[in-house]
Amino acid sequence: MKEQIFGLIPGGDSALMQSEFFNNTLADYLGAIIAFVLFLVVFKIFQSIILYKLNKFAEKTKTDIDDAFIKIIKSLKPPFYSFLAFYLALKFLIVQDLAEKIFGIMLIAWAIYQAIIAVQILIDYVLQKTLKDKEDAHSQSAIRLMGNITKAILWLIGILLFLSNLGINVTSLIAGLGVGGIAIALALQNVLGDLFSSFAIYIDRPFAVGDFITIGQDSGTVLKVGIKTTRIKTLRGEELVVSNQELTSTRVQNFKEMKDRRVVFPLGVTYNTSTEKVKKIPSMVQKIIETEKLARFDRGFFKEFADSALIFEFVYYVDSGEYLDYANVNQEIFFKIKEAFEKEKIEFAYPTQTVYLEK
Repeated sequence: MKEQIFGLIPGGDSALMQSEFFNNTLADYLGAIIAFVLFLVVFKIFQSIILYKLNKFAEKTKTDIDDAFIKIIKSLKPPFYSFLAFYLALKFLIVQDLAEKIFGIMLIAWAIYQAIIAVQILIDYVLQKTLKDKEDAHSQSAIRLMGNITKAILWLIGILLFLSNLGINVTSLIAGLGVGGIAIALALQNVLGDLFSSFAIYIDRPFAVGDFITIGQDSGTVLKVGIKTTRIKTLRGEELVVSNQELTSTRVQNFKEMKDRRVVFPLGVTYNTSTEKVKKIPSMVQKIIETEKLARFDRGFFKEFADSALIFEFVYYVDSGEYLDYANVNQEIFFKIKEAFEKEKIEFAYPTQTVYLEK
């Protein structure tokens, strides 16, 4: 190929062309320049053709992944393929080993950089597609964090590849990084525990922002799920900050999926209530419960003879997960039960004790 390029040089066999400068003739330099221009033109044409084909293909497809590939091709800026053309043109010249090695190292570094940029574009594409399906802020922040961690690992791999091409033994370096990583992990054990717990909350999704949850003796609405802590607005009004590690290691009650509430309540009447009235009580309470729109009667029966009362047990469901709906329905049922008992002259029992004295 070198002889073919020299054939393009007019007067390539003259004495001037054979003059040497730094171990290369003028013909060699002219041949290298022509090669540089040819390679540069070829790379530019190749990039233009690829972009044209991809744009045509993108117009026919419904997916947008081809836009990511177009962005990758466009990331190959003129400085990169100009340097690549320059490096290939150097092959037509006799250069010192040191210079050739330096240019080779620069090309490797640039190629690794371009490869990382290309992979980052694909990572950003995946992140954008994933973020479209996630509305809550916690999911979005967790996805972005995982994307940043992936990119950081990508750059670390790129650096190790570059060092390996320099002839550096990366095995011992990786081992050193492993020991250092263990030391850092031990020092940041709690922070890393909360970080991974944040990922666990995102992946497993035991709750999300806006859910009403109970943790131990505390209940409230989730305001924010962060990288280290979760913030909860309690029923008392204050903001409760709980570490993510604690949330994933304890029992959490989530009331978001609650569609109805099961209510169990006892009723006690005095022993001097007649048997006829005692038999009426289950049907009386059932009718009262069934008059409420959101209430659904389950069962009611005479349960036991207690120390100071005849005990009934009733069970019904409130067809709503909202606490206020339950409280209002339960209150109305209790009002009506009291009114009905007063009308029938049935007395509610309360703890009493009768003492009999023998004469």
